[in-house]
Amino acid sequence: MNKYLLLCLSFLLANFTYSQITGNVTSKTGKTLPFVSVYVNNTYTGTTTNEEGNYTLDLEKTGEYTIVFQFLGFKTLKKTVSVTTFPFVLDATLLEENISLSEVVINSEENPANQIIRNTIAKRKNVLEKMSEFKADFYSRGLIKIVDAPEKIFGQDVGDLDGALTDSTRTGIIYLSETISKIEYKKPRRLKERILASKVSGDTNGFSFNNATDVNYNFYNNTFDLGNTAISPIADYAFNYYKYKLEGVFYDDNNNLINKILITPKRDNDAAFSGYIYIVEDQWLIYAIDVSISGKRTGILPIDVLTLKQSFSYSETDNIWALITQTIDFKYGFFGFNGEGRFTAVYSDYDFTPEFNAKNFSREILSFEENSNKKDSLFWDAKRPVPLTLEESSDYVKKDSLQLIRKSKPYLDSIDTKNNKFKFGDILGGYSYQNSHKNYRFSISSPLEKITFNTIQGWNGSVGMRYTKEINEYKRYFNISGNLNYGEADDRLRGTVAARFRFNPINNRFISLSGGIKTEQFNSANPISNTENLVSTLLFEENYMKLYDRSFVQGQYYQELFNGFRLNSTLGFERRKVLFNNTDYVLRNEDGDTYTSNNPLDETDFTSTPFNTHNIARLNVNATINFAQDYLSYPDGKYNVPNSNFPTLNVGYEKGFAATNSNYNFEQFKARLRQRVKLGNKGELEYNVLGGIFSNADNIAFMDYHHFNGNQTNVKLDGSYLNAFKNLPYYGLSTNNSYAEFHAEHRFNGYILNKIPLLNKLNFNLILGVNAAITQDNKPYSEFSVGVDNIGFGKFRFLRVDYVRSYQSEFINDAVLFGISL
Repeated sequence: MNKYLLLCLSFLLANFTYSQITGNVTSKTGKTLPFVSVYVNNTYTGTTTNEEGNYTLDLEKTGEYTIVFQFLGFKTLKKTVSVTTFPFVLDATLLEENISLSEVVINSEENPANQIIRNTIAKRKNVLEKMSEFKADFYSRGLIKIVDAPEKIFGQDVGDLDGALTDSTRTGIIYLSETISKIEYKKPRRLKERILASKVSGDTNGFSFNNATDVNYNFYNNTFDLGNTAISPIADYAFNYYKYKLEGVFYDDNNNLINKILITPKRDNDAAFSGYIYIVEDQWLIYAIDVSISGKRTGILPIDVLTLKQSFSYSETDNIWALITQTIDFKYGFFGFNGEGRFTAVYSDYDFTPEFNAKNFSREILSFEENSNKKDSLFWDAKRPVPLTLEESSDYVKKDSLQLIRKSKPYLDSIDTKNNKFKFGDILGGYSYQNSHKNYRFSISSPLEKITFNTIQGWNGSVGMRYTKEINEYKRYFNISGNLNYGEADDRLRGTVAARFRFNPINNRFISLSGGIKTEQFNSANPISNTENLVSTLLFEENYMKLYDRSFVQGQYYQELFNGFRLNSTLGFERRKVLFNNTDYVLRNEDGDTYTSNNPLDETDFTSTPFNTHNIARLNVNATINFAQDYLSYPDGKYNVPNSNFPTLNVGYEKGFAATNSNYNFEQFKARLRQRVKLGNKGELEYNVLGGIFSNADNIAFMDYHHFNGNQTNVKLDGSYLNAFKNLPYYGLSTNNSYAEFHAEHRFNGYILNKIPLLNKLNFNLILGVNAAITQDNKPYSEFSVGVDNIGFGKFRFLRVDYVRSYQSEFINDAVLFGISL
């Protein structure tokens, strides 16, 4: 009985104590109007209607108010009401707007839209300056739905996605979340946000990933990130990307003349929008935005189309048209999964003259108030500016109820029992066992999964095992893993084991201990993959992979000591042993060639060795510095946001000592700079510069040299183009003296190819690259390349092709490189 009384009391409080105006907005025909902007006249206190046309407007006190209802395509409506008690119900009916072209405009020889856009572009920087600092309240709601989900994908059961899908239609909400926060901004710093309340459907302990930074799409900027760099229709160079047409004019409630301008991209694949931009006459400011862009244009391949709508409100006090509501709608489809989503944002209570001090802005750009995820339904009913739809309300109720069941031990045991059954597909994909209640899992890979071939081991396969114990909701964890490898040609079983413990997700501190016996490439960066080597060896008799036998024990310590400074150190003891070819097996031998030796110093020498068997201790200390790094502080972890205005610096010290052959002791000091520079509509430039100096290293073992990551297979499968050469022999320039290397690529993102007729239909991206290597012992080596990526069909466009020319004082050779672009 007490429970029912409490529920009744909660209902009464929810309906009679909040300082709210509520209502429903419809058209003259009675059709509900979603996402109508509703705000108090001449203020930034506002909200928007939900999909059912319902709204909730928060007010501080009773009194007389003029409420404005603004919706594109309808006349703006003002209603003056005297609010004596709360809640106050105020419904509204909107009439369709009469949009027409004046006779002067119709008879104009010049396109009037072009001049309107030019005037607006001229005001762009002035508006950005006026909004160079502010603070505001922010509300966000994110919803993602899946429609007709497949029952299986790649042979694996999809399930009901934690209760999101209905049994009959396999349709439902897979993500629903809300946030209420305070935001602050001061140029040139990033937007700062403190989340006061966070709610995730089906996870009472969850924290929403909705935040203001991710939806900060300011059309007064020339560009903004939307997958690719999207071009604003009022950018300084907008006329290079858009065509404009004045479709009509109308007057708003303040008798401002509003120009409705159709924007159309000039070319098929530019990151440009289509739709409408509404401009205030004489003021030349944005009144509203209603535009769409395809996933093909943004580079977000799963997205079919994304629609962005923004509404602005004018304040006479500030003389600013400020963004008050924004909706982002999208449809997606990938690997048989199709659906739609919407992210709604409401900005209110702007202050454009904040009194910030030096302490207002630190490198923390997102934080959560304590217990922000513990707000009850009474709080949300009072503070939520956009009412929930019936579907959203039902999802919260359903999933919050299911959560209690799904966290219970009987339910978790029943799910584990089902999932832990051995299935035929596990023979190929491996088997895993999980105990969800005790938060541990064990997995073993399939021996068929990692079968490969090299000239030392012949056919060889590996079996991997891993045990992970999650502690404190995955804030800490412990895992232990092992790997067994057997080679048929050398008839040897090798194995490794590793254990790791992570202390916390804030500074990500962890320690690990590993050891065992394994074959390892002389270049520890593994420039040639097992797959590449298997194909090149068996089909073309090009055994580029050179290996030695490594027995080791090693400890590792990692921690971010303070924001932007990460320390990674290892200390180990190794025994290195020479290996020789043990097989001449080949699948295809049309020209009678034979394999080269396993000696990377002389591939024609099958008797001498590149080093003598020895023991050595090794110390590595590396520091990574991200200058002016910002970060997001979630309760369950710290997420770093590098500052693209500065490069990332890596400095390192490596020491080999206590070697059984004293000549193998050495020291090396090394450094690296890496940065990606965004150049607006002209794409992005990325570079990677590194160098090092050896000390006491005249006769060290070959695996301790600096090796340049080469490529002789004409294939690049790992997508790491900025840390490797495209046409350099794997050990052609290896050195134990001072060295330097430089890598750079400029990705034009359609800036050039989209302007060339016929080629612009292909949606390829042009990439220019240069690589260089400098050593004391060799003449400088350089490569120049031109390539295209985004090759493929439909939404599967992961391929890349490069043409490269190599020089060392003179032209050496050229090659075509086929690869994957990630």
